[in-house]
Amino acid sequence: MTKYDIGFVLEQALGHITHTKNLQSHVSGDAEVNPHWALIDFDSEGLAARIPIYRSNWSVRAGVRANRQLSSLTRHARLDVLFFHTQVPAILAQRWMYRIPSVISLDATPVQYDQLGQYYRHKSGPSSVEWIKKRLNRSAYVAARHIVVWADWTKRSLVRDYDVPDDKITVIPPGVTIADWVRPAPRQSPGGTVKILFVGGDFERKGGKLLLEAFRALMPLEAELHIVTKDPIGAEDNVFVYRDLKPNSAELKQLYHSCDIFALPTYADCLPMVLSEAAAAELAIVSTNIAGIPEIVQRGRTGLTISPGDTRALVEALRALVQKPELRLELASQARNHVAEAYDAQTNTRRLLTLLKSEVRNQLS
Repeated sequence: MTKYDIGFVLEQALGHITHTKNLQSHVSGDAEVNPHWALIDFDSEGLAARIPIYRSNWSVRAGVRANRQLSSLTRHARLDVLFFHTQVPAILAQRWMYRIPSVISLDATPVQYDQLGQYYRHKSGPSSVEWIKKRLNRSAYVAARHIVVWADWTKRSLVRDYDVPDDKITVIPPGVTIADWVRPAPRQSPGGTVKILFVGGDFERKGGKLLLEAFRALMPLEAELHIVTKDPIGAEDNVFVYRDLKPNSAELKQLYHSCDIFALPTYADCLPMVLSEAAAAELAIVSTNIAGIPEIVQRGRTGLTISPGDTRALVEALRALVQKPELRLELASQARNHVAEAYDAQTNTRRLLTLLKSEVRNQLS
């Protein structure tokens, strides 16, 4: 049996941590792959937190840490191919990309991130700095043998803003392990109190405050709002807050299964993995029409979408789903089918590993 030694250099920030755990789980099922993990932590502590530029610039921190870990990995193994997620740790590790065939994966380009930046407390630098940043990113994309993106939205930016050839890019969303989120029993008769679920660590950026405002307008209806977040939320009637639920935990999955609607009226996101979780758990979804979200939440087919910050549209969408159980069930069923086909983590990990193996074979041929 052919063995492939693959180095996985993975950013550890926000939803990329969950993506890493899913990858580790499914890569282990491929007997042909010897995985070597380089996990690039985001935070800086101790002495590192006092070093100028290093402490404040994520690209510099990620590059230094990626180089350090790759030096360690290559002392113990001969790597056949490298997989970088995201492009951030790859920017300053390009010497490795020219030594070892490499694939870069990303959820958004820097140009797209800058467009969403105000909601991430991110500011663009002077034009000269932005020019250098763009040159460095473009050179990393050139050095990569192939590029994997989470959404067509990202692919369009690579082609338009960074001159990456269309045929060098493959869309492979991260997704979730569908089998882990499927309801253990069929949904009961859709009568009684309708439960709306929100899951988001950054409550304001994810649209939590907007959702609370919309929910108050629904108060005459028989509905509850269940919020999973680490941010402090004041007590309100029919609002339930959960601060200690862990990603992929049995308790979180049980909460998904007990609810009817998933609402994420986010102001800034690339492709939130919670939407795949909600669809797999057969919830009717309401979200915003930004970034890659419409590729999961297809308006009127797999869910309902609104413009960011549109309270009135959010109220109307939620009211329709609360009052029309047949609409909820239809959208939930279509969403479940869509993610099973396009966003299953096990299937998409196999697609990714097939691509990485082909890069090794291309190098040898």
